[in-house]
Amino acid sequence: MTLATSELDITPHRDLYPPIEPYNTQMVDVGDGQQLYVEQCGNPEGKPVVFLHGGPGGGGGTERRRFFNPDAYRIIILDQRGCGLSTPHIAQAHTPREMATNTMWKLVEDLEKIRELLGIERWEVFGGSWGSCLSLAYAETHPERVTELVLRGIFTMREQELDWYYNFGASEVFPELWNKFCEPLRRVGHDFSRDNIAAYYDLLWDDDPDVHGPAAVAWTTWEGVTTSLSFDPSHIEEFSDPNFALAFARIENHYFVNHGFMVEGQLLRDAHKLADIPTVIVQGRYDMCCPDVTAVDLSRALPSADLRIVMAGHSAFEPLIASELVKVCDEFAER
Repeated sequence: MTLATSELDITPHRDLYPPIEPYNTQMVDVGDGQQLYVEQCGNPEGKPVVFLHGGPGGGGGTERRRFFNPDAYRIIILDQRGCGLSTPHIAQAHTPREMATNTMWKLVEDLEKIRELLGIERWEVFGGSWGSCLSLAYAETHPERVTELVLRGIFTMREQELDWYYNFGASEVFPELWNKFCEPLRRVGHDFSRDNIAAYYDLLWDDDPDVHGPAAVAWTTWEGVTTSLSFDPSHIEEFSDPNFALAFARIENHYFVNHGFMVEGQLLRDAHKLADIPTVIVQGRYDMCCPDVTAVDLSRALPSADLRIVMAGHSAFEPLIASELVKVCDEFAER
């Protein structure tokens, strides 16, 4: 484990690369009636890297392109099932049955279909938060297809991780914000003896827009306001957009109530399969969404990984985290 920066040395070493536009975009039919948005940026002859967004349900966005040297990398970014520019969008769903084919292992299959379609033999895999969870699941299933792993804000879907953020833990750090998260539950008489995630499931799939709409915004706003050490109004505005919020909240909640479609502790149990893959873990010391303990647990299960802890929160765009991610990708670009 290395401490990438000290508390006395808080100047980022690297900035994000300048904004770029894709040289190719397409909708990929992955089956089950799902069309995934896939874009490619940077150098078509460069080192392939796939960016796996967070959530689940967060979508790729445009700023995600900027972690990679566009002269060195062929950058692949996709919107996972049901969110972003992929279709059908879960915000338009009417029943949870429409989520039946949105599972961890379907997403792993989707990545393989995209890799094969693009004619890529092996690629670097980059993922943070939920993206780190999906990255681990993919790499443990297809280790022969992964050149390197860049992981940030580690999340493995264990019960203790979900409890910390949605039942008791982060609530003690942000009590006034937690109160707002709980408001939709109180309106329906939830007494908090039952798991909050399961209670929110009922709200998010209620037929009444006056119920599922505010519940979705409360769910996503809780995440938006706790992911960074600094308050970013534009980030909060994005997370409180009703259409984004409904898809994001429904997809996240769907995965959480189903425990990620994994057995407890599966990703740490199988981390030994990654021993031959160069792996760097970038973790914020003050990450309130995905506390350091999970990153440390992963580094113990995968001793070959390079764990770099920086003085930051959760967001990939906090200066010290962004700096370290750019540095790691620059290092891997030369391999």
